[in-house]
Amino acid sequence: MSESNDKELLYGLEERIAPAPAFFTAIQHVLASVVGIITPPLIIGSVLGLNAYLPYLISMSLLASGIGTFIQARRFMSVGAGMICLQGTSFAFLGVILSGGMMVKGRGGSPEDIMAMIFGVNFVAAFIPLLVSRFIGQMRQVFTPLVSGTVIALIGISLIKVSITDWAGGHGAANFGAPANLGLGALTLLVIVACNRINVRWLRLSSIVLGIIVGCIAAALTGHLSVKPLQGDWFALPQLFRFGFKFDWIIFVPIALVSFISILEAVGDLTANCMLSQQPIEGESFRKRLKGGILADGISCLIAAAFSSFPNTTFAQNNGVIQMTGVASRYVGMYIGAVLLVLGLFPFIGEILQQIPAPVLGGATLVMFGSVVAAGIRIMTQSPVGRREMLIIAIAFGIGLGIEAVPDVLSQFPPIVGNIFGHAVTSGGVMAILLNLLMPAERSTSVVVEEVKVH
Repeated sequence: MSESNDKELLYGLEERIAPAPAFFTAIQHVLASVVGIITPPLIIGSVLGLNAYLPYLISMSLLASGIGTFIQARRFMSVGAGMICLQGTSFAFLGVILSGGMMVKGRGGSPEDIMAMIFGVNFVAAFIPLLVSRFIGQMRQVFTPLVSGTVIALIGISLIKVSITDWAGGHGAANFGAPANLGLGALTLLVIVACNRINVRWLRLSSIVLGIIVGCIAAALTGHLSVKPLQGDWFALPQLFRFGFKFDWIIFVPIALVSFISILEAVGDLTANCMLSQQPIEGESFRKRLKGGILADGISCLIAAAFSSFPNTTFAQNNGVIQMTGVASRYVGMYIGAVLLVLGLFPFIGEILQQIPAPVLGGATLVMFGSVVAAGIRIMTQSPVGRREMLIIAIAFGIGLGIEAVPDVLSQFPPIVGNIFGHAVTSGGVMAILLNLLMPAERSTSVVVEEVKVH
């Protein structure tokens, strides 16, 4: 490892960090991810008519994310990657969950029936990453740096769309794209960049928090921060299978497919995390981290379904925070898990965080999601990129980003096809896997020369 790379991290993976900076760094990870954690239950609840249970669903999403994040960082025996792998509610499952919920609703099912079916099916689907984790070593031809890097870059590009939408005011905002919104996001981003470039450790550690605080103050002074009264419960304890347990194979199959595809996304995120933490991205130690990380993903999904939360996966958002703060200590991951668990037990705290103006969040997350794209590019180029690799990247990006930009291209297929492959990560990721397996690798020039000499 070069001396310049050593200096990129203030705290390495196994370095212990004092409680105060650890907590402050953990808060930055939470702020970067909390909106992503609570948004899926908000969308699913509003579409399927589960509004009466939304406070509980949001609370359990935060709690399950906290438990899963702690397991990943703590690494009990062989369970967990032993890194800052923040677990969060996955957006990849939105389409198939909504489709399954509408199916139950069409049969006359009550909100409780819908949730019993969704969480029951998700509980069974959680065994897929548990099984796949056992064979990660045998799947090296599938999860190559080229494929993982492509998926990471697609994840980052997809997330940037969310950042820009928030920066402009948020989805459906009446003043979408207003100069005031763009100014708030730009101010937040400027403060983050300035603090990160100043050679003062505490400013670098707190760059994202300071950017959000300055953005919120500016929003309050300009009348763009509206404080809403708290309506949720002040305290909520988890209940195992609160809504019961049901199962349907028709609903299970598409969710199972997404569960497998989400493993690819998790591999990409874990690879990026290894690289940012200055750990190997090949070899036996890397495979052990992948195996433990995917196994912990499955356990996190089991816990989420049991506590009435939607499937969890390793989030890409916090990889950008690691790069921005220079803190890769896995002990910070335990603080993140504890903070999220507390947020889950006290729903009113999550409600307060929800009131951060969308443009401020957009400005703060843009640079982090851009860092995810950059990490993907760096992984793709770890080995020489020849004509074959360029072709795989080009087709995977073209199909993935093309379908996400024009989802109607799949409108003539059954809805389940659009639900699964209507996203850049799934369509582009599957295409990268297939091309990498089917296209023969080019022999190096040195091998050809040796053969000529022999003849």
